[in-house]
Amino acid sequence: MNVTLHDKSLEVRLTAAARKALALREKPLVAEMELLFSCLLRKRVYFGEAAEQSTPVNDRLAVRFKPIMTRRCGVAEGGATPPSEGFPLENPRPYVPNWLAIDYRRGRWVGEFGYAG
Repeated sequence: MNVTLHDKSLEVRLTAAARKALALREKPLVAEMELLFSCLLRKRVYFGEAAEQSTPVNDRLAVRFKPIMTRRCGVAEGGATPPSEGFPLENPRPYVPNWLAIDYRRGRWVGEFGYAG
């Protein structure tokens, strides 16, 4: 299924397990695609229920895109969450992914997004 996010088409791919788990939810799930700008780029998908500033895909799922930037470049921080802040983009369209894949494995939501087909 497709949704328009910041004037760009986003293909949302759900596995059979994700479709089944979504059908059992009482509240919509929000999938937030976070793009971290730092020394390197990092992509993460977070799942929650806070629907503010999200775009509905259907009555069970909404998505949003959140670019952030670290306050400093610290490669030694490894997997730790570096201090960061919102990174307002004048035109977020070029940074919005082409696709978002969502799965439900062992009782947890799992997601990834990308830019190439």
